[in-house]
Amino acid sequence: MLVTLQVRDFAIVDRIEVEFEPGMTVLTGETGAGKSILVDALGLVLGERGSGKLVRSGAKRAEFSAEFNVSGLPRARAWLEQQALDADDECLLRRVINADGRSRAFINGNAVPVQQLKMLGEMLIDIHGQHFHQSLGRRSVQRDLLDHYGGLQDLRAQTEGAFAEWKSLLERLLALQSADADRESRVDLLTFQLRELESLDARPGEYPELQAEAQRLANSGRLVEGVAAALDGLSDSDAGNVTGMLAAAERALQQLVQFDEDLAPVVELVDSAGIQVAEAADSLRRYGDSIEMDPGRQDTVEQRLDSMQSIARKHRVEPGDLAELRARISAELDELTHAEERSHELEQAARQAELSYREYAGELSRLRKAAAKKFADSVSDAMSGLGMPGGKFEIALEAIAEGAERASGLDDIEFLISANPGQPPMPLSRVASGGELSRMSLSIQVIASDGSTIPTMVFDEVDSGVGGGVAEMVGRRLAEVARDRQVLCVTHLPQVASLADHHIRISKVTDGKATRTGAHVLNREERVDELARMLGGVEITTKTREHAAEMLAGAPQKRA
Repeated sequence: MLVTLQVRDFAIVDRIEVEFEPGMTVLTGETGAGKSILVDALGLVLGERGSGKLVRSGAKRAEFSAEFNVSGLPRARAWLEQQALDADDECLLRRVINADGRSRAFINGNAVPVQQLKMLGEMLIDIHGQHFHQSLGRRSVQRDLLDHYGGLQDLRAQTEGAFAEWKSLLERLLALQSADADRESRVDLLTFQLRELESLDARPGEYPELQAEAQRLANSGRLVEGVAAALDGLSDSDAGNVTGMLAAAERALQQLVQFDEDLAPVVELVDSAGIQVAEAADSLRRYGDSIEMDPGRQDTVEQRLDSMQSIARKHRVEPGDLAELRARISAELDELTHAEERSHELEQAARQAELSYREYAGELSRLRKAAAKKFADSVSDAMSGLGMPGGKFEIALEAIAEGAERASGLDDIEFLISANPGQPPMPLSRVASGGELSRMSLSIQVIASDGSTIPTMVFDEVDSGVGGGVAEMVGRRLAEVARDRQVLCVTHLPQVASLADHHIRISKVTDGKATRTGAHVLNREERVDELARMLGGVEITTKTREHAAEMLAGAPQKRA
């Protein structure tokens, strides 16, 4: 579960740290105080895309960190161990976004790609945003929800992989078949090009080696003179050289060591320098002996370089890539000269890949039908508990037409809803009432999460558009979910807030120059004040406070 969230220099947040407990926690506050900013910050620390525009004005970077207890999450622990990122039962995620847009991510102090942060985050928290109901009408979102509820993600990934393999083989087969018309002329061209390259017989890495050799041969005279001059200075000059001077210095210092032992390390350094100078001189002599001054070899190397450059220009490649070009042309020529055999092999492989895809997709369809019935019944029951008695939710699955196969499977999936008894089910995308859509959205999200092992759920104003008795039903449903997992909920509804186990108030303060957001965990009296504010607005009366206290006092019985 989520233990702490720390945010620094993000939007209007200067610095904030919030500790979380098990059960249901609500975050409330005035409109614009920054409640959803904390949810956004949580998304960023879990790998969501961010930009430099999110950094607080005047700051160099925004920093986010979230600490989790993963002791009861075997899947997350196994993933951390596989990536060598585990650290007992605790897991610390950190994200830094600079003002220039650059971003860094860390897991337990180790720098990781943001994608790894996202992969781990999907095992730790499920965030349901306030605009989720706007995307609920999309078929792709509906399909994802059904697969999530049915635990079919792995099977769907296998289906997608088999589909990609099948289509890739079909594309290769089509490319080979389309080349039939001009295969003969293409074979003639490739044969000529391959003979030319085989005649040249360029080796991998040969071109840079020849360039280096040509440079040495062209400057062999200067190299000989320079080496001789260096050797004179190091050891060969009778007028004085480094070797002799170091030897004299060492002898002088050795005579002084008897008077002060502190000079002994200096003697060792001088001795070491003498050894290194002697080794350098030996290396220079060997190098000098190896210098070639052969005009004939120089001509041969330059001619070889000219030949390689000429053929490279003809093929519009770099001279160093000629060996790779030869291998490519050879492979293409082999493909074309054995086209019939290759075509037969690809046809067989494509048929086998199609069979594999249809096997996976068929099993996915079968399990989707079973999951759809359970999902629909559960959501229908939840609708009744959220002020839509007699409402019915259905999931229609239709087989797609032959030839229209998709990576996601062989099903067209659509959510249907009948909000009132006697009404025929209609596509969810055509539901007009915002309140009904919000309640449907909440029902679907909560039910979809029942099959999930994710320990923390975040609901960001998913109760918008409801009120009164329905609002209390929403709160009860969230409290029910919180029996088995940690629930964080941003809400404006006192009916929902009163049913929480913990209450955090988000407030915005200003000194006239800057505006900042703060978070405060409320005690019982402070919760009464906050609920009264949510009930009564600007002017809070004694009756409003009494009503708030009554709501809070009755919460344990309602949760039960």
